[in-house]
Amino acid sequence: MKLLAERALLPNGWAERVLIETDAGGRIVSVTPETQCEPGMESVRGFMVPGMPNVHSHAFQRAMAGLTELRLHTSDSFWTWRNTMYRFAAKIDPTQMQAIATHLYVEMLKAGFTSVAEFHYLHHDMSGKPYADRAEMSHRLIASARVAGIAITHLPVLYAYGGFGAQPPTEGQRRFVNSADDFIALLESLDMQYHHSPHVRLGAAFHSLRAVDASMMRNVQDALARLDPTAPLHIHVAEQANEVEESVRWTGQRPVEWLLDNVVVDEHWCIVHATHIDDREVLRLAKSGAIAGLCPTTEANLGDGVFPAPGFLSASGRFGIGTDSHVVVSVVEELRLLEYGQRLMRHRRAILASDDEPSPGRRMHVAATAGGARALGIHAGRIMPGCRADLVALDSDHRVFWNTEPAKILDAWIFSGDLKCVRDVMVGGHWHIRDGRHALDDDIAAECRSALTTLLLSL
Repeated sequence: MKLLAERALLPNGWAERVLIETDAGGRIVSVTPETQCEPGMESVRGFMVPGMPNVHSHAFQRAMAGLTELRLHTSDSFWTWRNTMYRFAAKIDPTQMQAIATHLYVEMLKAGFTSVAEFHYLHHDMSGKPYADRAEMSHRLIASARVAGIAITHLPVLYAYGGFGAQPPTEGQRRFVNSADDFIALLESLDMQYHHSPHVRLGAAFHSLRAVDASMMRNVQDALARLDPTAPLHIHVAEQANEVEESVRWTGQRPVEWLLDNVVVDEHWCIVHATHIDDREVLRLAKSGAIAGLCPTTEANLGDGVFPAPGFLSASGRFGIGTDSHVVVSVVEELRLLEYGQRLMRHRRAILASDDEPSPGRRMHVAATAGGARALGIHAGRIMPGCRADLVALDSDHRVFWNTEPAKILDAWIFSGDLKCVRDVMVGGHWHIRDGRHALDDDIAAECRSALTTLLLSL
């Protein structure tokens, strides 16, 4: 395929009339600016940018969006929200999961995400027993991604305990729990089926330090390395201040400190949230090469806190963004809130700009596409040879872009834009969103609406 982009964001900046050639596998083979249109080229109007990887998703939680905001307790928090989440998780069946996830993944595409890391722990049936095929729910999520057209990094989650000190799981966690051996068998089964799928990447995740122990982590890490030594590993860490306090009480160390001291953490890891980390942990996490998986809208919705981004970036730390609980599904809202949270704390503007990059929007977008691709274990995030052709065309006719000079395009999109700014979206060399619509929009929406209606009636 030969695409001629009116304007495209390349690693060295914006360029005009950019010819992007892709191969049959959906990878970019050449990028040539200042090219004249010739027969056989597809002209793409607007501003072409790399698609954004979504580093953290719990697809089933999209079913709860907008339904958990009423105050149920004078000290509502993540922990009270979690009880509501358990109620939803207890009732979702495989068909509902697939319908909800398919619609969500289309929403992601329309927002400018082209790949997603699905952090999946809803493994078992409603009684807590494995399905006849232990990977049933995983198959449903991967099928959802295929129908929608988004690339997926599927991350089955090991969840063994209900809290620090190997506390037994609660009733609300019964669908999540596996032994390490059963979990490794699940990974092996999925690897056999999807190892060669072009738009499916497999990795693994640990729910949190509350839910696993060190020996489990090492056993799973070794098993995953035998399947694929470059596979990504993700974990929730230090999302809540209470988690830090419990970690210190049980281990004598803060969560990120303990993780870095007890497990080999490197560039294949994504540390999700890491909200409550001290200055020493910031430096050590950055030095490890791990990606910080930041989810600003969910972290704000749950009252988690604000990640110390300036210090982390100053230490050459890398990050990606995720929509997590999907209270909203938007590239720009995640990046916008990442910057605005820092402004509110520091009473200044343009906090995440730098001496080398005065545009906070461009600095965040470039960092999040590259860091996100690393977190998902895919070659993407740049418009350059060797990368996946995961591309987003922004609508230059949208009001926020009128008379906008190239240096300010990403700032205009991130700080003043909305979902209507995204016009066309390509994943792996195939268009899945054209003029803001998916070819299966109506059918996917109808199936999701039916699933939600049935689910809500069962609660």
